[in-house]
Amino acid sequence: MPPPSDFAVLVCDLLAPVAEIRLRRLFGGYGIYGDGVMFALISGDVLYLRTDDVNRPDFERAGLPPFRPFPDKPMRMPYHRPPDSALEDGDEMLAWARPAFAAAVRAHAARAAKPRRGKAQASA
Repeated sequence: MPPPSDFAVLVCDLLAPVAEIRLRRLFGGYGIYGDGVMFALISGDVLYLRTDDVNRPDFERAGLPPFRPFPDKPMRMPYHRPPDSALEDGDEMLAWARPAFAAAVRAHAARAAKPRRGKAQASA
């Protein structure tokens, strides 16, 4: 596997104070995991952070766009760009990344709490 891009390395360095960071190749970009939970992604050398109902309004108020895997389609994913200035200021990045990590943890916990189809029927 080729080494990560310089941009991916920079982003991982900026996000390191949030959690133990792992980078995985993902559809031509990267998934960024903190403590095993994906909370950010890189697509086309653009960083996107996980959003939910709690932190999405902050991104929207700042006019930061959501991740659209197919620009010509209306589909959006629960990730938004942080401000460009956050890539140059570690403290600013952490102000956006920590709530994104919390959003990812909430989403992960919600998925884990849902009974799986086969499991719920097997115990009945």
